[in-house]
Amino acid sequence: MIRRAVGGVWAASSMALFGCGAAVFMTSLVYAADNSSSSDSGNGSGNGSGNGYALQLRDQHGAPLPDVVVEVIAPLRTGSVQQVAVMDQIDKQFQPRLLTIMQGQAVSFPNSDDIRHHVYSFSDTKRFELKLYAGTPIQPIRFEQSGVVVLGCNIHDSMVGYIYVSKSKDVLTTNQLGSVQIPAYAQQVAIWHALQTRDIDTRRIVTVTELQQSGSVIVETQTPAPRNTFSEMFKEHHGH
Repeated sequence: MIRRAVGGVWAASSMALFGCGAAVFMTSLVYAADNSSSSDSGNGSGNGSGNGYALQLRDQHGAPLPDVVVEVIAPLRTGSVQQVAVMDQIDKQFQPRLLTIMQGQAVSFPNSDDIRHHVYSFSDTKRFELKLYAGTPIQPIRFEQSGVVVLGCNIHDSMVGYIYVSKSKDVLTTNQLGSVQIPAYAQQVAIWHALQTRDIDTRRIVTVTELQQSGSVIVETQTPAPRNTFSEMFKEHHGH
């Protein structure tokens, strides 16, 4: 059984697809005179208008929670992206720490440091290795399945990154204030955060109606624990 990094915690892999570690609050219905999204608003149930709903996401302690992924899954609007996304490595950190892409999109992994890195993932969504290298690998990595990919570095255990691969082209992330605005036509959203207490592969499914009726959805986050090293994992699961 492959084990992998979950926000700094090595956890057993799961067959679950995507839970959430955030508190989500419906703060207000936002109306804007800008009608640039009016052609899309007819795809939904009619809830909301203009630019949609402003959401405030918090952790269980009431603090605003940035980098929460909110994906509109109903109506599901799919598409293809030809552009290659970039997950850089700067100052021994993945940049950005969280990258959202669409299913089928490719990602380049340049190394902008003056030292070499060894990028890998044990995630079921995409398992791969870019062995010790400098510069930019010639071939980007394509992510054919939707799900969550947790990245690590063989050389630097403190390096952790996340790639959220969506089915929908409506994928948003909260800002530093923990806020995000979902489209007016959204009927159902999936919510995910890298530090959620539930399995890293699970996501919380919430309808806009539920948000309006309950006013809040509270889920807990966790503090990352010390990580095992790549070499320990490699020996454990590959018999070396």
